[in-house]
Formats: sequence, C-alpha cells, structure tokens
Amino acid sequence: MIREAVVLAGGYGTRLREVVADVPKPMAPIRGRPFLEVQLSLLAANRFDHVVLAVGYMGEKIVTHFGRRFRDVDISYTVEDVPLGTGGAIELALRSCRGDGVFVMNGDTYLDLEYDAVHRRWQRSRRGVIVGRRVPDTARYGRLIVEDGLAWAMSEKGASGPGIINAGCYVLNRDQMADARLEAPFSFETDFLMRHLPIAPLDLFVTDGMFIDIGVPEDFHRAQDLLAER
Repeated sequence: MIREAVVLAGGYGTRLREVVADVPKPMAPIRGRPFLEVQLSLLAANRFDHVVLAVGYMGEKIVTHFGRRFRDVDISYTVEDVPLGTGGAIELALRSCRGDGVFVMNGDTYLDLEYDAVHRRWQRSRRGVIVGRRVPDTARYGRLIVEDGLAWAMSEKGASGPGIINAGCYVLNRDQMADARLEAPFSFETDFLMRHLPIAPLDLFVTDGMFIDIGVPEDFHRAQDLLAER
C-alpha cells in the first residue's frame, strides 16, 4: 500500500492573512494546535511512514516545529528558494519520494480520505488518481468533468450548482509530469491538469470523507469546531 505523501505547505496564505499573520497558512492554529499537525496526525493514523513537506514562505517555522520525525512518520523537506507554483513545488517534492505512487495533498485542506480504497483505484491502471468531492455549489472550487470513472477536464471557478469538485488530493506517479516539460513556476491545476486531462485523463475517486479548506477566514473559523476532536 502507498504510505508516502507530499504535502504542499509553501503558500503565502494571502486570503487568511487578516486573521493569521505571523505563521505560514498550514501552521494556522486549530484550538491552539497547528493545522498541519492535525493533518500529519491523520496521515500517521493511516500508517503513512514518509511525508515530504514542500515549504516556502516562512518555511523555517514548519521545519523548526516538526524536525525530521512526527510520531512514526519520517519527514523530509523541499524548499522553494523562489516561488515555483503548485506544479513546480510538486515536481520538486516528487524527486524526494521513494515509491512509484505518492499521495499529493494541500497543506491547508483537511480530507478524511479512504486511503486504502484510493490506493486500490490507482493499482488498476497506475495512470494517476484525482480525488473528487460532491458539493452543493462548485462555484468556489471549479468542477470536474467526469465520464466512465475518469476525470476528463476541470472547469474554471465560478460555475454554480451541485457537482464534483477537485478535492486537492491526488495519487501521482513519480514521473507523472515528466513529459509535460513545463518550466517553474507553473500551476499544477491550470498549467498541468487543465491542459493534460483531455489528453491523458486521471482515474477518479469520489470521497465521502470530511472536507474543509481553511484557506479563507470563514472556513478557518468553522474548522475550529469541526476539527476540535481530531
């Protein structure tokens, strides 16, 4: 089973700056505990043994807090000396991974995912998996265009109404972006997924797990209660 993950923890957190200004966004406190600690605790509970934290803005605060090990999880770091974008950060972090398949996730999103089931989905074809989530309104996130269990496209944000969104979690092969030949900085969502899904769709796994993105103040405040027991 895949027990390795890349966590993107290098963003500026501009939208959250009005309520959390002195730490990087993934370290925003949830009832006094850094959000990233909540996320890593979930990975530890699911028997992950290696996590690569892709850090950038205020990254030293993350490195100082976690060091090289958290519970039973080995921690590695990749550091953006200059902004690489989400795609560049993922591409760099994948070089520090050990296995063929790697979970990739955002450091500001809590997703109580069915990891073993996602792994089985990846094993079928090893083409890569995108995790989707049904929501009542896709406007904030953009929606996935789905057919026959595959994600063929991803729309821009703004389309309202119910649908399946990109939950910001994937299983990627270490060489998943090798043929794209994109130069950093680039966006994984815009420059990679939107261009390549119509050519090389990813398997889709739709999760029912709790999903919350703390990247905006209202959801950050909502997470204080939702994640209090986690």
